[in-house]
Amino acid sequence: MTEGKAPAPSRRSQATRTAILDAARERFAADGYERATIRAIARDANIDPSMVMRYYGNKEGLFAAAVAIDLRLPDPASLNRDDAGRALVTHFLAMWEENEVLTALLRVGATNQAGAERMRGVFGDQLLPLARRMCPDPEQAAARAALVSSQLLGLALTRYVLRFPPTVALAPEELVAWLAPTVQRYLTAPYPKV
Repeated sequence: MTEGKAPAPSRRSQATRTAILDAARERFAADGYERATIRAIARDANIDPSMVMRYYGNKEGLFAAAVAIDLRLPDPASLNRDDAGRALVTHFLAMWEENEVLTALLRVGATNQAGAERMRGVFGDQLLPLARRMCPDPEQAAARAALVSSQLLGLALTRYVLRFPPTVALAPEELVAWLAPTVQRYLTAPYPKV
């Protein structure tokens, strides 16, 4: 082993970590942050609870690892400013359709402070740079990113968590057609006069 480098995790260790994170995601999504327990997660992963603690320290550490999310947003420089709303809504719909971690994070974020902080961090760190690049006044970027988030998270809440039948019934193309103009306005329209 080279001095200063940590050894690579063994395959068995990596398999254990993966089993823990998979069980944690399912348990946090089903039970929420408060009711999910280390014991239940360990039972779901078929391991001893001490292994969860060994790898993640505590419930907060496990939660942070389980909901580590890269939104994989397009590079703001690659987006056409006039089509950013459509690109963003299309991207988020694809992410929500394939990623139950986002749904788990939304459920927990709506009911728990730690989850809310994690959600704010994910969207703030990853959506804010795009808003800065798109909006006409960079000082308005935080407000505009928050408004974009309100649309995207509102859609996710009604389609993937609460499962409102009319929202679930809409085809992705219809959702993009409805939401893209609003997201585009939030990103690029002149600031409204009040």
